[in-house]
Amino acid sequence: MFDSKDTRFKTPFGAASTDEKITINFFAEKRREPKGVFMVIRGALSARIELEKVREDGEYIHYSTEFSVPSAGIAYFRFEISTDYGFLFVGRDREGKAIIGDWLPEWQLTVYEKGYSTPEWIKGGLIYHIFADRFARVEDNRKPRFGYLKGWNEDVEVHKEDGSYDADDFFGGNIKGILSRLDYLESLGVTAIYLSPIFESSSNHRYDTGDYFKVDGLFGTEEEFKWLIDECRSRGIGIILDGVFNHTGWDSIYFNKFGRYPSLGAYQSPSSPYHDWFSFYHFPDGYACWWGVKNVPSVKRDSKGFQDFIAGRGGVIDKWASLGVSGWRLDVVDELSSDFVKRIRCAVKRHGEESLVIGEVWEDASTKVSYGERREYLLGKELDGVMNYPFRTAILAFVKGGPAEDFCAKVNEIIENYPKQSLDCCMTLIGTHDTVRAVTELAGVPLPHTKKERRDFRLAPEQYAKAKKRLMTAAAIQYFLPGVPSLYYGDETALEGCEDPMNRRPYPWGSQDKETVEFYKKLGQIRKKYRPDFIAHTLAKAEGGLLKIERPSLVLYANSSPRPAPIAPSYDLLSGKTVYEVAPGEAVICTRQ
Repeated sequence: MFDSKDTRFKTPFGAASTDEKITINFFAEKRREPKGVFMVIRGALSARIELEKVREDGEYIHYSTEFSVPSAGIAYFRFEISTDYGFLFVGRDREGKAIIGDWLPEWQLTVYEKGYSTPEWIKGGLIYHIFADRFARVEDNRKPRFGYLKGWNEDVEVHKEDGSYDADDFFGGNIKGILSRLDYLESLGVTAIYLSPIFESSSNHRYDTGDYFKVDGLFGTEEEFKWLIDECRSRGIGIILDGVFNHTGWDSIYFNKFGRYPSLGAYQSPSSPYHDWFSFYHFPDGYACWWGVKNVPSVKRDSKGFQDFIAGRGGVIDKWASLGVSGWRLDVVDELSSDFVKRIRCAVKRHGEESLVIGEVWEDASTKVSYGERREYLLGKELDGVMNYPFRTAILAFVKGGPAEDFCAKVNEIIENYPKQSLDCCMTLIGTHDTVRAVTELAGVPLPHTKKERRDFRLAPEQYAKAKKRLMTAAAIQYFLPGVPSLYYGDETALEGCEDPMNRRPYPWGSQDKETVEFYKKLGQIRKKYRPDFIAHTLAKAEGGLLKIERPSLVLYANSSPRPAPIAPSYDLLSGKTVYEVAPGEAVICTRQ
């Protein structure tokens, strides 16, 4: 008998630091007639440890051992029970409990560097994710350098008449617009604003950087940006920037395909000081680019010049840190080399250990492999946390009717695999600029085939009502799980939309879904009032078909089944009433008795 998630069997819970004492207690059934128990470890530590017999305890014999791992990495372990008739091999089920059999999954042990710490200011807070061109606009008569400016209530362009898409329809969201809505953000309980790229570029998404040292003119000025930082700081809100360091724009100082900059760009001449940042296989038009998209030429993973430019003294990170930004979210971090990520972390932390580094990772970040390299994001020398997409997958599946047991298995695996100091900084999300809008996803209806049809697609009233109910349940779970909820602008008003660019519509000021907004405000108030609760360790549980997540002062129950689920009489903070059951598809947040 062994359960990796129960500290009666393993301490500490989950990840451990280098040289930290790890205690294992294993209970072998007497009926198996065990002669001994061995723990087999591979990976960060290679060992076969014989456990010491402690005592006989009813139907079991208690075995125990203590060990430590001297270097950071990922280890895997299993058990072997020695008997007169051979060895019994012991692996794990999906909940982390021991079962006997051949070729079973092993347990994972994440070992991080001793002394690894992460910023405290973000923990227990709330991130608001703003797509810079689409959140709010205060008219200042500025125009985009290229493309055209639309009216705020117009719809997005999905392609031109020839089928091309240039992302050149702008809505003019700007710094002044964000400043004008800070009271609103405070009412949601926001403690950090994560901005999509703000640097000068040619597109509305700005992931094709033109100049890393300059705020895009349509978005605002450097002075206005400093004003935003200072005003947010006075309200207890930090600013997180989007670091797009895997590629630049073809229309940039560095590549300069169209000659719009006075620099000698890499596209223009092999003599360019930027030429060795990029990979040309047939100069000048044959070059490596991100996922084959020609307007974003990829930067070489080992380009020392580019890495110095970003992370060196006086580089890009130093520039924006000097203005007071609180951290960075690294775009497609799995395409950056480990050495570069480590350099970025060092550059960010030069400005204080409370400066934050988050990475875009879609899978379990503790076991991520890219470019044939096992990544070490959460071991102490790279990231503080990641975008927690596995939580999103689990939330959406559960709210659409999935079993609580499946949810718990997926979520608890991440909780066990990530160091707690990393998990506390991870972005818990249900929507981003790269996903179908949450309310559209939760409707569970087939989407049209063409981009134009999807742009024009809207949920029918009964579909919208069902999806909105699911959205509120999903949000309650999102706000209750470990990590920092990341609210994608517009999700709090159930804004519809399929994939990019339909998920990037302007925020519908003046026509918000007030019921949903008020619900999100209530969730924000709960997190603010009980903030220490949301930093405490917790696991998700499945009890009688209900999802249950306990905090020191609160407990969440969520019901994905089609039938009401009874609970002990409890005061629900969301409805302000005493509840005796959880309605189908709904969630309650109750004070603990």
